[in-house]
Amino acid sequence: MTTTITHWLDGAPYAGASGNVADVTNPATGVVTGQVALASVEDAQRVIGSAAAAAETWRNTSIARRTQVIFTFRELLNARKEELAQLITAEHGKVHSDALGEIARGQEVVEFACGIAHLLKGGHSENASTGLDVHSKLDPVGVVGIISPFNFPAMVPMWFFPVAIAAGNAVIVKPSEKDPSASLFMAQLWKEAGLPAGIFNVLQGDKVAVDALLQSPEVAAISFVGSTPIAQYVYEEASKHGKRVQALGGAKNHMVVLPDADLDLAADAAVNAGYGSAGERCMAISVLVAVEPIADDLIARIADRTRTLLVGDGSKTRTEQGGREADMGPLVTKAHRDKVASFIDSGEKAGAKVVIDGRDVQPRGEADGFWLGPTLFDNVTTDMDMYTEEIFGPVLSVVRVQSYAEAIELINANQYGNGTAIFTNDGGAARRFENDVQVGMIGINVPIPVPVAYYSFGGWKKSLFGDSHAYGPHGVHFFTRTKAVTTRWIDPANRPEGGLELGFPQNV
Repeated sequence: MTTTITHWLDGAPYAGASGNVADVTNPATGVVTGQVALASVEDAQRVIGSAAAAAETWRNTSIARRTQVIFTFRELLNARKEELAQLITAEHGKVHSDALGEIARGQEVVEFACGIAHLLKGGHSENASTGLDVHSKLDPVGVVGIISPFNFPAMVPMWFFPVAIAAGNAVIVKPSEKDPSASLFMAQLWKEAGLPAGIFNVLQGDKVAVDALLQSPEVAAISFVGSTPIAQYVYEEASKHGKRVQALGGAKNHMVVLPDADLDLAADAAVNAGYGSAGERCMAISVLVAVEPIADDLIARIADRTRTLLVGDGSKTRTEQGGREADMGPLVTKAHRDKVASFIDSGEKAGAKVVIDGRDVQPRGEADGFWLGPTLFDNVTTDMDMYTEEIFGPVLSVVRVQSYAEAIELINANQYGNGTAIFTNDGGAARRFENDVQVGMIGINVPIPVPVAYYSFGGWKKSLFGDSHAYGPHGVHFFTRTKAVTTRWIDPANRPEGGLELGFPQNV
């Protein structure tokens, strides 16, 4: 039995008028579980119009009231996070612990938004010139479009909408068609939290829905996360239509291990960061840079740990899986599974050594799922497709280098600059590393350095189009516009006499 997954308009489900749908599939079983509505241009215009109408009232709602609603949303989500995690596992395929983890990281931004009043304060200068005062204020931008990827259907939208709503904007979330239900679940929680209709909206769909958001004159800003080619398209198309844009693109994240590092710690980190969430995350470590002479020892430790990982259906209980939960689920679609497998084929043909091969993994009783096990390569070179391209799957490539300088050169020559990490016990080397690498987010003995919510998330080079990172101070800046107000009130006791003064104002 399949379910119908709708849009969300004016605080209620909206089926849409297009009649077009796409299948939603459980990646662990290959079974179609639902059909999601695909918006027409008319559907999109209706949702955008509703958001625009609601935004004017919401911007004039007190900050105190806005943050009360956001705090209530936080409490509701905490109470019902298990339900949301189950939805994510059923549509994306990630194991339950991963799904709960992404909700927890998203909640950090919700909590940050609860304290936004401090960050919405303007400035004030009295007597900037004689009898003249100047102050600044932060206004919301209006309607914000949030275009979200499949890999984090809850967390990525939560990078944006809590700050946008707290700042007084209306938002429209366009989820991935692959796992569209999480946004609808959160829409219902917003309604229960007391958010007025029209402030949080969900527009399901494909490129038609995306282009409608990018081109509508009523949408003031676009937040996007996805692949670099689409990020560049979103940035160029939205900018052409006069919008501010933050478009976060792809990555090829390197983890450097120096000879003095704790190799057990580094091996644990490499497995967690390379294979967690089946490698379907923009901050995954996909390249391990081993500075000789430690490569053989480090690879052996990683391989031993990788062989212990259980690949399986994240929705199954410990009993159903022999007394333990799965460490890694399937990939999101068969097409994506086959694409990742093709990179493994290509690397093998190019001469890289397959240390652990995930192509033949087959969890018991799950023959029709989109399965690919953790894969470990050695002797990868920078001219191989598996090095130059973003694989977005559970494939970890080891590149051997002879020196720290060679490792830095490797990272800085890459077209991406999202995240990187170094493992070392040398504080001087770590300090030098954070200055030398041309990357936006850096970990020191931390493999996935996603910043906490009161900092901001974003990379450099082809990992980011636009000037603003996500959430934190950058998020507040992105979702607000500054007004500077210059004021003079004439004191009746000191009213000047005489005629007009046509000269340039004097700062006296």
